Amino acid sequence: MADDKHFITGMNIQDDRTLQEIRTAMSVAEVLAAAKTFFARRNSLYAAFVEKEGPTFVSLRGQGGEEVLIGATAASDGAGTRVTGSTYLFDQQIARFFATLTPAAEAAS
Repeated sequence: MADDKHFITGMNIQDDRTLQEIRTAMSVAEVLAAAKTFFARRNSLYAAFVEKEGPTFVSLRGQGGEEVLIGATAASDGAGTRVTGSTYLFDQQIARFFATLTPAAEAAS
């Protein structure tokens, strides 16, 4: 039975991808503008369009009502902008979006 539990939980790799985070050198406003442009220009199957937005987030809706949330705030240590992305099905698209962002310089130690 223990082996069955390991197999079942090992198969659910989606849990590790529903919330992703990255740091960028871009400003909060630049990140949110980039997210709106990036998701609107995807293949129609993966396109998502603005549903709600605020000064630090954008909520987009895609195929079948799938929600994509992008949040951005200044990093607490001053090293760029902290960006989080959350979705259930569009995890690969969030990873691709994150790859387009300018990397943040490492915080001075």
